[in-house]
Amino acid sequence: MNSEETSRFQTAAEQARRNFDEARRRFDSAGERAGPYLKKAAGALTGIRGWCSRHLPGGEKTLWIALGLILLVLFIWAILPGSDTSQAGRSGMGGPQPVGVATAANGDIAVTLNELGTVTPLATVTIRPQVSGQILRFAIQEGQMVQAGDLLAEIDPRSYRAALDQAQGQLARDNAALANTRLDLKRQQALYAAKATSQQALDTQAALVKQNEGAVMADRGNVDAAAINLGYTRVVSPVAGRVGIRQVDVGNLVSAGQTSGIVVVTRLEPISVLFTVPEDNVGEIISRLNTGDTLTVEAYDRSQTAKIATGHLSAVDTQIDTTTGTVKLRALFDNAGGELFPNQFVNVRLLVSTLRRQVVVPAAAIQRGAEGTFVFVVKPDHTVAMRTVTTGKQQDDRIAITKGLNAGETVVTDGADRLHDGSEVTIPSGQKVAKVAPAENATAPPATARSGRRGGSFALFRKLTPAEHDQVCALSREDRRAWLTSRRDELMKRPDQKGGEPCGGFGGGRPPGPP
Repeated sequence: MNSEETSRFQTAAEQARRNFDEARRRFDSAGERAGPYLKKAAGALTGIRGWCSRHLPGGEKTLWIALGLILLVLFIWAILPGSDTSQAGRSGMGGPQPVGVATAANGDIAVTLNELGTVTPLATVTIRPQVSGQILRFAIQEGQMVQAGDLLAEIDPRSYRAALDQAQGQLARDNAALANTRLDLKRQQALYAAKATSQQALDTQAALVKQNEGAVMADRGNVDAAAINLGYTRVVSPVAGRVGIRQVDVGNLVSAGQTSGIVVVTRLEPISVLFTVPEDNVGEIISRLNTGDTLTVEAYDRSQTAKIATGHLSAVDTQIDTTTGTVKLRALFDNAGGELFPNQFVNVRLLVSTLRRQVVVPAAAIQRGAEGTFVFVVKPDHTVAMRTVTTGKQQDDRIAITKGLNAGETVVTDGADRLHDGSEVTIPSGQKVAKVAPAENATAPPATARSGRRGGSFALFRKLTPAEHDQVCALSREDRRAWLTSRRDELMKRPDQKGGEPCGGFGGGRPPGPP
């Protein structure tokens, strides 16, 4: 270690010693300041212990147990789900309940089938060379739209032009020979008539004419074949469509019938979508097609929010797929703007029929209980009545009511879990309740469905297992309601469970009425 390093080490050691002395001085000063307070705390603790020994049966131990119980109660009160909302809900059950409402109206319900489909072109052609040779040029650009018969590429035609010339020359030579043999046949026939030649010579000349005629016919076939091969050097599109990415470049040698093609042409206008429907729906679809009706088909994007295109059903397959129990259908779309792309997955909505003048309400108005489906109907005096209804087809968030409700009646769409038969409600300002006579076939639910916890959402709690009950009560009020609503049909099929009491905060507490 040199002198410079030694000096730095001594300086660091001196600084550390000074820091340690300063810290010890501060600690002593803090101890002096805290001394009086510690003495007072010790005196207070001694006084508490003396008071406990004089006044409590167990002395100091009893005090600590009481403090522990108080802390435990406070902890349970803090973590108990819905404790504050339960109290608030119970305090508000005495007055009218605010609800959301909607008016039943006459409307049309579209009966549709929603399926997953695949965009499939009507023609996809892989262009393969039919003669061998070198590619001289491409007459199109990648992605270009072409018509049937448009030139795509050109193969070197020189050898095929030479073959055509050779075939045509052979045809001309054999034609000349045929003409000469025909003249000789005429001479032999004249000589035979004058009895100047034999029958054998005449027959030999006739056979030579036939031979030359066959040679000429073969030459004509060779000429046609050579002309066809020469035509194949001009590669044309057999269909109208869009040209894909080139598979070969200019200058490459191609051969007839090679596995890889030159380019792919896909027909895009019109284009089809293939999809399947359950076999139970095939009968209605076939009956509509047999009457000459056109069934509308709409294609939606993956999220089913944006409509891509509208077309019509064009064909139904001839057999049912036994592995899936479905039938394949094809829909045609004009696709003039190129909205649909080959092999694209789309959501297909097939309009099977339209139900006219149905009594329609929002799907949120429908309640389900142990005794069936019902709605809360708001009366002009702002009280509600539970009404058993029969539901029909549903379209999006609208559902048809086939029995139990008239158009113009007001139904509850939000807040129904806090209601029972006869509850008073308040509706948003600006909405009025029309006085409409109930439907002739309207019936109220049985008493068991209208009284207290036996109706509405409270009936679902009696179906929960203990584990499910704990899970539901740990959720927030809105999540709890959504959880029960999504599993309503499943829960109502179960037998009642023991101890299935509503947890605090759901639906504003226990509704009035008999327990």
